[in-house]
Amino acid sequence: MVGSRWSSASPGRRRGPELERAILDAALEQLSTVGWNALTMEGVAAGAQTGKAALYRRWPSKADLVADALRSGLPLIGEIPDSGSIREDLCLLCLRTREVMYSRAGQALWSVLHECDHMTAERFHGVIWSGLQEPAQRLIRELVLRGIERGDVRPDATGPFVVDVIPAMLMYRAKVCGSEWGDSDIAALIDEVMVPLLRV
Repeated sequence: MVGSRWSSASPGRRRGPELERAILDAALEQLSTVGWNALTMEGVAAGAQTGKAALYRRWPSKADLVADALRSGLPLIGEIPDSGSIREDLCLLCLRTREVMYSRAGQALWSVLHECDHMTAERFHGVIWSGLQEPAQRLIRELVLRGIERGDVRPDATGPFVVDVIPAMLMYRAKVCGSEWGDSDIAALIDEVMVPLLRV
């Protein structure tokens, strides 16, 4: 019916990236408020003020939608500027990693892993890897090599486990022990574990 409220040409209708962003934001909001089990495509559509068909055209399942929402919502750790000290470089990296872990998407990701079944959880492990673990490990490797060139890291501190220590400790203490990782905890991790491990 021409001119009706159902017209596809209605003014202000969102399309493309704007609509997708609204849907992904609504999915994160649903995860933060009702969790994985209670999240529905209908609820996300309502939160994004769109129809359910707009979701299914882009994401065939709830898991596909949530994976994209988590992936797009995780903040980037970003590059670490050279402070002239491996200690200061690693402290900044830890602070940035903590921001990712405790972001809205980071918190939602852990909630999803606790709620969903084993097979679904496996798919979200990839989100953790690509959004947190791999970038952190890559940056730590770069910082260590930079420290070796600078002379404040021993030349043989290039083993594969060196880059695992910080991400493993942050996630283990946060998710298994319930640690909040305050600034003093991060300083202790660097001073008591990483600096002795890396120093010349």
